[in-house]
Amino acid sequence: MQYAAIDIGTNAARLLIGEVTEIDGASFVKKLSYTRIPLRLGESVFDDGIIPEKKQSDFRKSMHAFKLISELFDVKEIRACATSAMREAKNGKEIQEMILKETGVNIEIITGSEEARLILSTFFLMDIDKAIPFIVIDVGGGSTEVSVFENGEQTASKSFRIGTLRILKGKVTKDIWTQIHNWVATHIDTKTVRHIYATGGNINKVHKLLGAGNKEPIAFDKMKILRDELDSLSLLQRMTKYQLRPDRADVIVPALDIYLYILKELKCESIIVPKIGLSDGMIYNMHLKHSEINE
Repeated sequence: MQYAAIDIGTNAARLLIGEVTEIDGASFVKKLSYTRIPLRLGESVFDDGIIPEKKQSDFRKSMHAFKLISELFDVKEIRACATSAMREAKNGKEIQEMILKETGVNIEIITGSEEARLILSTFFLMDIDKAIPFIVIDVGGGSTEVSVFENGEQTASKSFRIGTLRILKGKVTKDIWTQIHNWVATHIDTKTVRHIYATGGNINKVHKLLGAGNKEPIAFDKMKILRDELDSLSLLQRMTKYQLRPDRADVIVPALDIYLYILKELKCESIIVPKIGLSDGMIYNMHLKHSEINE
């Protein structure tokens, strides 16, 4: 069965049409169609606390388009989840009701912990050795989630109010970096050997720019060199040299700043990029729900 997952982030809205399939006894989310629209809801939310009328109009049109694409694929279910920007928008509930009334798309405004849970739900579809402790870092436009696992069980997690668009808008205070430092010091033994996984559109792009192969780790030093190179260029130069979209060219440096800071705190020299996101988790959870119904 095919499902539609709509991820309404701070920087962009994304539609993934997918299904859970098996090959040689291993399950994975097969991506059939992917559409991304750079809505940037966080631009106005982080400044004024609301989503203005122009953004609301673009939002409504995007949901109409996503609904039509989903119908073309005759999906079993559509699930839409909104994250940091909608959580903080004073008129978020009002817009949620408007979108439902005008498009039929029921948007769930989820917490940072639920966002992390959905992303992490697909991790064990991968060939992960549960005996090796691991950490997952997800950097978005408005928030960053860090989750710690021991023996396949989550032992700690935290959502921090720091993200790429929030940094660009100058809405990140210095104490948030201290909060990350203190949380890592309290909840993570950095002497323990761990695998570090990173999720998010920016780290996926960094992985590609560095020429890494499928699931090949990327080194801290190479990420730092790329970060400094990108930072030395204008937005137009970044777009031209690295073939970046405008809405990627401006957020990729703040994203690297967050990943590199956390990696430094963890005393980690490399990171694994599985290219799994919120929409994959939504597809997998819809699959599980309908599988249980049909049993």
